[in-house]
Amino acid sequence: MRDFRYLDAWHKAHAFTLNVYRISETFPKTETFGLAATLRRSSAHLTMKIAEACGRDEQEEYIRGLQQARAMGVEVEYQLLLARDLTFLEPATYDTLQHDVIEIRKMLSGIIRTPQKVLA
Repeated sequence: MRDFRYLDAWHKAHAFTLNVYRISETFPKTETFGLAATLRRSSAHLTMKIAEACGRDEQEEYIRGLQQARAMGVEVEYQLLLARDLTFLEPATYDTLQHDVIEIRKMLSGIIRTPQKVLA
């Protein structure tokens, strides 16, 4: 079992999720249970999948969990694009969030390619 708090990808994903929660507060009230809630849930789920993967004993399960987190990042990336196109996000805010989620996905890809053999 690994401690997810040791992964830079988890820290980046956690900060990203906090940022998504703050920014989605500015979405129209009609989106409280729509895109705002979906984006929040997906970003949190991405972060939770990283933590969950670290709780897996088998290397294959760990990698599979990280792959699921990375796939969730793609889902979040689309939700950000949708929010931008609906003008819920300013282009500069979208650019920052998109950059962050792509960086998280790249970090996860790096871990998946060269997983740590030593358990923390």
